[in-house]
Amino acid sequence: MSELLNTLMQDARVWQGHRHQQTTQPSELTGYQILDNQLGGIGWPKGALSECLQDVHGIGELHLVLPLMQRLTQADKTVFWLNPPQIPYAPALAREGVNLDQVVLVHTSDANDFLWTLENCLRSPVTGLVLAWPGKLASRDVRRLQLAAEAGSNVCILFRERQHAGQNSPAALRLELAPETNQALSIHVLKRRGSWPGQHCSLAMAHRADLSFQEAPRVIQGPWPDNRR
Repeated sequence: MSELLNTLMQDARVWQGHRHQQTTQPSELTGYQILDNQLGGIGWPKGALSECLQDVHGIGELHLVLPLMQRLTQADKTVFWLNPPQIPYAPALAREGVNLDQVVLVHTSDANDFLWTLENCLRSPVTGLVLAWPGKLASRDVRRLQLAAEAGSNVCILFRERQHAGQNSPAALRLELAPETNQALSIHVLKRRGSWPGQHCSLAMAHRADLSFQEAPRVIQGPWPDNRR
């Protein structure tokens, strides 16, 4: 029994209110040093859900995941966009170094279709990152997705409305996003695996290309045939 308790206490998924616990779970750096510092040098957790909670779209949330998209697509890992609110602006993504051959856009017809598609994206060995805009999710659905994320060991980021901040969630990382008047993105850590929440930082977005959602003449949609052979 004592060995079992020691194992549980050493698991970073067990929150210990009396002391900080450094996690050893696999992760991907965000690409922003100031944010990585606030996340204990860990970044986006792999094999777990992350949630970005915000009131409106197009406030800079795509900039937040841009370095990760660049890194993974250039390593020939697939980035799935599931039910984005509008068509991603392909030319801007390409200018920022995202390999569009590794980007797949998926739209689903209903909630059950969404959950099935997201689960399969998370379990796929080709997946590096899943960006999903789920709308309303029941707690049991989030737990179901968490199990799929653990099976695939990739990064999954759910963009949800900020009103869900008070909902119990098994997500390993929960970030509250809000725009600032100086074209910066305010990030408040609501939850992070293995340590206290409450950290806050701001990321300047003015120097990056415009990645806000807008109608594009070209749709990023796949899969495509492999013509490189």
